[in-house]
Amino acid sequence: MVMGSTCAFAKKKALQANMQSEIGEHHVAKSTKRKEYSKDDVKLLKAHSKARTPVARVSKLMKRSEGSLRQKARTLGIGLGHQR
Repeated sequence: MVMGSTCAFAKKKALQANMQSEIGEHHVAKSTKRKEYSKDDVKLLKAHSKARTPVARVSKLMKRSEGSLRQKARTLGIGLGHQR
């Protein structure tokens, strides 16, 4: 009986190894692409800052993260969010 269970164990291991090679053993996170701010983007950000548009809405409109917008506003010296 020992031989039978060892053989079944070996088959199971071989099957798992085959599945991992097909699926891919390593899952890599999607890489991010940096998107530069154009002059128009900066103008739009300044306009929304002046109009006190919520950061979440500006984020969806400009297709950028809230953190990215806050960081850019900070480097430009304009208020965004609670700093206005």
